[in-house]
This record gives sequence, structure tokens and C-alpha cells, in this order.
Amino acid sequence: MKTDIILSGVGGQGILSIAAVIGEAALKEGLYMKQSEVHGMSQRGGDVQSNLRLSDRPVASDLIPLGQADLIISLEPMESLRYLPWLREDGWLVTNTQPFVNIPNYPAMERIMDELVRLPHRVLLNVEAIAKEIGSPRTANIVMLGASAPFLGIEYEKIAEGIRSIFGRKGEDIVALNLKALKAGYEVAQTGQS
Repeated sequence: MKTDIILSGVGGQGILSIAAVIGEAALKEGLYMKQSEVHGMSQRGGDVQSNLRLSDRPVASDLIPLGQADLIISLEPMESLRYLPWLREDGWLVTNTQPFVNIPNYPAMERIMDELVRLPHRVLLNVEAIAKEIGSPRTANIVMLGASAPFLGIEYEKIAEGIRSIFGRKGEDIVALNLKALKAGYEVAQTGQS
């Protein structure tokens, strides 16, 4: 078993929280893991990216070569385009459809969506709308994690345990809210809505 994952977005969207939960779940699953992160001006809405490599065997490098990612999880649609060269031909993209417009020359969303819908393996969803629907806009990143769960190679319950572990110190209400967000995203991916 091997799963190479690129997480992308902009500062403040919760990319590193997703990485922490996946890492915790991978350890509970008994997997080896390597991770590298790039925090590009994350305080100002800049690019944030993380490489996660999970395997049932020791992992030598923490960086994913071009064309070798099994999964790209992106909280920002333009950022998902940035990392498409790393995606395998049969890899999956799970991305938010709502832009975080932080630059004056942000491309037209129609152009971005035209590129994304061409991918054969994709889940496109508005994580902010789903998070608002369940009562907490701040859980959009965990909705995205839930939508990505079928492609991680980790049991769903281990991901839920990862949430309990990472968010447990914040109290049971926060844990329950994040578990609800995880389930909402997972259900979207299962039903194939995009």
C-alpha cells in the first residue's frame, strides 16, 4: 500500500490541520509516513502546500516526484491547477470550487473550472457551503478531508480517531462538530456529487 498526497491551498484555510489528522490516522493504521510542508507567506493568504507520503513500508523521501501523486486535496481551485503536474494519470483530485481571490489578476473561474472538469477522476465541491449547512464555516477543511477519505487508503474510523486525537484538547463540542463535517464531506464523495 502506498498513497502519495499533495495538500494545497492558501494560508488560513486549514491545510496543516488536514495534514495533522491524516498523519495521526496513518499512525493509528500502522503506516509509515513522511511529510514536507511549504508555508509561502501563509500569514498573508499565500500558497501553503504539503506532501504526505503514506506506505506500509518505510518511505525514503518526503517529496513526491512530478506525475506521481495519487491524490491532490485542494482547498482552493487555482492552487489545485498549480499542482496538477504532480498528479498521476489515474490519480484523483478533490478540490473546493470556491476561490480565495487574493491577487488582482486571479483567473476567471470559468477557465479554472473548464480545466478541472476535464480530469477523469475528480470530486469538485463547495466546502464552505457544506460547512455552513452543518453549522460551522470553520470546518470547511474537515469537510474537504471527508470528501478525500475514500482515496486515502485509510479506514474511515481511523480518520475519525485522528480528529478525536487532534481536536480533543479543544473539547467534545469541537470534536463532535469536526466529526459531523468529516461525515458530510464523506457522504458527498460517496454519492458522487460534484
